Amino acid sequence: MIAMDDNEDKIYKHNPTNFRDEIRKDVEQNMQKFNDPIVLGELMYKLLEERENTNRILKNILVKLDKLEEKTATHETQAIRQQVDEILLPEIDEGIVAFIKEVNKVTAKDVKRKFGYKGTNAASSRLNRLVDAGILTKKQVGKKVFFFLYES
Repeated sequence: MIAMDDNEDKIYKHNPTNFRDEIRKDVEQNMQKFNDPIVLGELMYKLLEERENTNRILKNILVKLDKLEEKTATHETQAIRQQVDEILLPEIDEGIVAFIKEVNKVTAKDVKRKFGYKGTNAASSRLNRLVDAGILTKKQVGKKVFFFLYES
């Protein structure tokens, strides 16, 4: 048994200087290959191929990500729409929403006139709360701000 251990020791022990010489020789041979323009051309071609493959993979990943985002956005929009349908609004807000359904778009002045607010600030504040609740959207055109029903 001891003899085997001695043989195993001989098998795995290497002379460190020979090992270094082998590595140095390999490195020198490889460095000589890098001076050859054909080898450099092949390396550049392989690099270009890998880059194109990586770009193709990334493009496919982005397409799949976009599809996932669309699905989640659709689900989120449906969930918000269900929440809006389930929200119980004060009568004045229900009246404003019904008014907007009739005319499609309103300004704070329209709501002020229709519902008898003393100023446009109060009407605007009420409309902005409906925007924050996700029931309305708004868009500024020049100095006027129009409010619309939220569309998914």
